[in-house]
Amino acid sequence: MLTKKEVEHIAKLARLGLSDVEIEKFQGDLSSILDYISQLQDVDVEKIEPISNITGAQNVFRNDLAKKTNIESVRGIDTVKRILKEAPELQDGYIKVKAVF
Repeated sequence: MLTKKEVEHIAKLARLGLSDVEIEKFQGDLSSILDYISQLQDVDVEKIEPISNITGAQNVFRNDLAKKTNIESVRGIDTVKRILKEAPELQDGYIKVKAVF
């Protein structure tokens, strides 16, 4: 059985303000949860291999390569020209911005 002090500590870690009635309630509730979980200590897992993925799915990786896109084919050339005309500074046909780092 968890003590009142342990429940108060857990509540403090979780940043919960509990009344005395709630502390007593959670004292029993949390104790029963921990008792139930402790039953797992009795399970024989000696011959069970650890698994991390039961579906067999694997991550698919691709090379992180820059893809040259012709922006004029994505948007109308007039739209591109209007946007570039409004930009304060251009470099090689792109809008130049200040470095982030």
